[in-house]
Amino acid sequence: MLIRTVRMTFREEEVENFQSVFEASKEKIRHFPGCRHLELWQDFHTPNVFLTYSHWDDAAALDGYRHSELFESVWAKTKVLFQEKPVAFSSKQLQKIN
Repeated sequence: MLIRTVRMTFREEEVENFQSVFEASKEKIRHFPGCRHLELWQDFHTPNVFLTYSHWDDAAALDGYRHSELFESVWAKTKVLFQEKPVAFSSKQLQKIN
């Protein structure tokens, strides 16, 4: 499994627009082939910073999404709202401590 985290900083006046874009596309992203989990997080102290946290079957599944019409549509609406360049991480879980 591949875990993907993307940190996005939006212009403050665009936060609501981003939330609308995410709301309209979240179910399509979550049910895209290979996506097993999707969360949206907001920074506790900086409300214009958001993170997406998603689980993918593997790198090929994530690449399939990143090269899809769905991604192109969502990304076109999202990237114009940024204040800073987004930062993405692809990770794998090594341990889970309960």
